[in-house]
Amino acid sequence: MDFNSPCIGIVGSAGAYGRWLQAFFAQRMGLEVLGHDPADPESNDPEVLLERADVLLFSAPIRITAPLIRDWAARAAGREAGRLWLDVTSIKAAPVAAMLASRAEVAGLHPLTAPPKSPTLKGRVLAVCRARLERWTPWLEALLAALEAQCVEVEPEQHDRAMALVQAMVHATHLAQAGVLRENAVTLGDLDALLPLRSAAFELDVAIAARILSQNPAIYEDIQFGNAHVPEVLRRLSAQLDRIAGLVEQGDEAARARFRDEVLGGGRAAFGAQTLAAGNDTFERVGYLLADLTDACSLSVYLPRDRPGSLRALLHVFEQHGVNIASLHSSRTRAGELHFRFGFDRGVDALQLQAVTAALHVAGIGRVLAAG
Repeated sequence: MDFNSPCIGIVGSAGAYGRWLQAFFAQRMGLEVLGHDPADPESNDPEVLLERADVLLFSAPIRITAPLIRDWAARAAGREAGRLWLDVTSIKAAPVAAMLASRAEVAGLHPLTAPPKSPTLKGRVLAVCRARLERWTPWLEALLAALEAQCVEVEPEQHDRAMALVQAMVHATHLAQAGVLRENAVTLGDLDALLPLRSAAFELDVAIAARILSQNPAIYEDIQFGNAHVPEVLRRLSAQLDRIAGLVEQGDEAARARFRDEVLGGGRAAFGAQTLAAGNDTFERVGYLLADLTDACSLSVYLPRDRPGSLRALLHVFEQHGVNIASLHSSRTRAGELHFRFGFDRGVDALQLQAVTAALHVAGIGRVLAAG
């Protein structure tokens, strides 16, 4: 057993997170990685992982994770003793309980994000359920440090209750909004007709709904159906909407007073002053970002030389050609490349921007990905 450089076995290695984790363990931690997945005929046989993997990680759909773990525990037949078993499922109580029925040391993990395009989970939240740990504690700490996530220690049951609100309620709310938009498309037109009249809040809600609808539907289905705490949360959500609808339908001054006191006032009290201020500030910043992204003229530039001074050299090219930058933001492309988006005032000279693009290409400072 190598507690410093263990061999990693990933059950579900052909899935999105399985593939990301394989790259992370191999490239960021320099570890040997073995994978098994029925969807990949070239992956390893389960027996190979049970014999060789010091750390076994389950990355499978929610609905099959607990029975899958129980099956692997039966296959292991005690060979897992002294090893570490992990899972990265969106619910924690059932998978952790299944792992605890084995003889392995156990921790449950939940990255609250889809597999990122970046090499780590930097800036993302990772729920950590330490269930049974002894000799593997130092290595788990090294793993969490390498992931660079914002780690939150939580018990499995508390995690699942929280996810009924954090994930299931939020997803259901936006799916319901998408349903209402679909029903109103006959009279008001589709989203292309509505988005020109958007507010920042509407644009953000549409973006979240689009994100949900564009991802693997099985994940969102399992988040709703695989967590026993979700039905009660959705009933409460429905009751709140019915309450608001009833007050609005009543429409008189008494209903308005109850709306102000109970709905708005109650919400403010529940959030608290600090959360309200922080959330409002976040919304303001996102609003300004959305406004910047509507700049009629822009350039998106990838910097191939990721080193100190690269951005300064790029900005110097704009200065040389007399181009004033109105906004600057960084993000990642769908391929995972970090790029900078430069927005310009409407009066910018198109020939000057062409000269900047050519200069960047010749000097090898940056590669223009898109121009608007």
